[in-house]
Amino acid sequence: MKISILASTKPEYKLSKEEAMKFGGKSAGICYMPDDINTLFSEPEEKTIKRANMTLNSGHHSVFDHTTYNLALEGIPKIIAMILNNEGMYTTSEKSARYTKMTPSEREEKLYEKWIEIYKTEIFKQYPEIDEKRAKKLAQENARYLISVFTPATTMEYTVSLRQLNYIVHWFEDYIKNEPDTEFNIQLKPYLQQFIDNVAEYVIPELNSDVKMRKISLFDDRKNRKEEFGENYCTTYEGTFAELAQAQRHRTLQYKMQLLDNAKFYVPKIIEENNELKQEWLNDINSLADLYPQGMLIKINERGTAENFVLKCKERICGCAQLEIMNQTYDILQKYIENTKDSNEDVYNYLLPYSKGARCTYPGFKCTSPCAWGAKNSLTRKI
Repeated sequence: MKISILASTKPEYKLSKEEAMKFGGKSAGICYMPDDINTLFSEPEEKTIKRANMTLNSGHHSVFDHTTYNLALEGIPKIIAMILNNEGMYTTSEKSARYTKMTPSEREEKLYEKWIEIYKTEIFKQYPEIDEKRAKKLAQENARYLISVFTPATTMEYTVSLRQLNYIVHWFEDYIKNEPDTEFNIQLKPYLQQFIDNVAEYVIPELNSDVKMRKISLFDDRKNRKEEFGENYCTTYEGTFAELAQAQRHRTLQYKMQLLDNAKFYVPKIIEENNELKQEWLNDINSLADLYPQGMLIKINERGTAENFVLKCKERICGCAQLEIMNQTYDILQKYIENTKDSNEDVYNYLLPYSKGARCTYPGFKCTSPCAWGAKNSLTRKI
């Protein structure tokens, strides 16, 4: 793993930890400043540093969110990206496994390349109107389910505040120390440590999350959560690592995951009705089970408000969306409507206009980049 600073306010400028601390001290002064901003920012440096340290030790850490770092994370595994993306405060740009070819380990690559060709053949067979370039992209999208979440093949830019970066380091340290060494964690913990080591120069020991009693939010400690639908909703379903990574983009919704007791895997729709290919796929992806491929099913808990769920529908119930998450979102929408029909008339009537099909049927929605499927075929496509 390699992490470097791309920018901090301006390109190629690396803001030092000391400068970031002083900026936090200035920001803290805004809360109680007797004069104006100019007076505050021209005060003696000693006064700023004293305030910064006082604020740091008091546990009021929000002022240290004003300074941010643009990290370039190269050669990181998907699971680290997912852990980072599950925390609320961030901006990320990530290399897409849907649209770019991956370079996994030799063991994965052999099957990955094999299934790209199989999927291309099936796509041309069932959708002969699709051109070569698009077929290849769709084949890659399905084949990437074979790639391990621990394969260090992802590149992303991650913008994070000084406080959040220190909290993340603290959560990673806590996880390494206190979580059991399961097969999954034995593979995860070295990457957590690599992240810590790469950002060590920006760590401020006092700027930690002990006072908040928080930890990594992605992994769910609770075995069961009550399913409910109303003004707010909570639902749990089986989906893949790949689907969860897509869902995390909806930051107004909350997501948690658990591994299943017994390994199960997603079967892409394009081969679902071909028993021979389906079994071959399951045999191949199961052979990678110890690597935790992205197509492995996990238990996903999703929570949020009715309004924010509709925002997800407007993004995911679409012919351009990943097929798995499109189908899952549509299923949840139908369940949401059914469960509010007799119990919450307002929410039921609010959701009903979105139940007629893909997002291009939504009231007032104007698609700026129409897909090849259209409203009629988006929900029945197999790729």
